[in-house]
Amino acid sequence: MPRLTPSPGVALLFLALLPACSTQPAAPRPLLTTRCPVVTACALPALAPTTNQQLADSWQQHRAALEDCAAQINSIIQCQLP
Repeated sequence: MPRLTPSPGVALLFLALLPACSTQPAAPRPLLTTRCPVVTACALPALAPTTNQQLADSWQQHRAALEDCAAQINSIIQCQLP
């Protein structure tokens, strides 16, 4: 039985055509499509209440400060969701 010897020209032509059969790579996605809001550090007011009224007022101030921090955190979470 005769044996076929590979021809270098045919092999090079075949290899040259292979890249033409591949698909185009997908376009890269942008890293950031929207900008998240800038946040500031959450700080609780330093108070030293001496009366019950001052204690009640400081509790309300701390609660308002914590609500502001929670709102900032929620805005960042909403911004970062896909």
